[in-house]
Amino acid sequence: MSLELSAGLRDALQAWGEHLRALDDASDATLRAYLADLRHFLTFLAEHRGGPMGVAAFNGIGATDMRAWMAHERRRGVGARSIARRLSAVKAFTRWLSEREGFDPSAILSTRAPRFRAPLPRPLPSDAAKDLIDTIGHQHAEPWIAARDVAVATLLYGCGLRISEALGLTGAARPLPEVLRITGKGGKERLVPVLPVAARAVEAYASACPFDLAPDAPLFRGMRGGALNPRLISGVMAQARMQLGLPATATPHALRHSFATHLLEAGGDLRAIQELLGHASLSTTQAYTAVDTAHLMEIYAKAHPHG
Repeated sequence: MSLELSAGLRDALQAWGEHLRALDDASDATLRAYLADLRHFLTFLAEHRGGPMGVAAFNGIGATDMRAWMAHERRRGVGARSIARRLSAVKAFTRWLSEREGFDPSAILSTRAPRFRAPLPRPLPSDAAKDLIDTIGHQHAEPWIAARDVAVATLLYGCGLRISEALGLTGAARPLPEVLRITGKGGKERLVPVLPVAARAVEAYASACPFDLAPDAPLFRGMRGGALNPRLISGVMAQARMQLGLPATATPHALRHSFATHLLEAGGDLRAIQELLGHASLSTTQAYTAVDTAHLMEIYAKAHPHG
């Protein structure tokens, strides 16, 4: 059956999309994905209940309806990860709608997502990471922008920074010291050693940048002088990886994975790497690295030689 929505629910979906775009800076692709996920859910409910969907219908959704929907999705062959993503969109909309309409959303919000095994990150081989950074430097005709992109990528790979951490640096950070104090997730601070190559890359960019990099202003700038949008770095990496024939997993975050893996391969201590990455638990760092068990045992044997 075709999906019938009341005028009120259509208006609510449109208002929610505008809310996401305005407050959360959601991209068009993210909005399309959220709305598509919601439509899957609403289509099922319309069939399940045998009638059109309106705002008031959300007030009557119970735990039984939610279980029926998830079972229906599994029978259709939808994977656990996709169901979890769709449930996340349903919860986000329901939370917003309940605040606006004043109903109890607990049956939907308390629904648990199916468990799934998260795939391990895919770091790049050392030579591929270096080739990627070199290639990034040839993606833009404007020299200072090319130098900027190289500087950001070098910080991700050479210091293991999250892209938000690299783009959160201000002009006060330069020239980069031997050790950077980084504020990561949850306001947790950590100290990160700065490789000379990273310091040189940042200084090359700063020297070429046409804007005044004041101490209290963003270090990395967009073409018009505003704070650099992380999507631009993702885009330039996508161009470079296509030229090199690298997989789609070669993203800015993959450079951080690569930093951790290559340190561990070189015999680095897992707990020290945990501190450098700013992970709360050692298990997160272990999942972050792609060193196989045999290599880990080899590292262990070298660190703890037997008689």
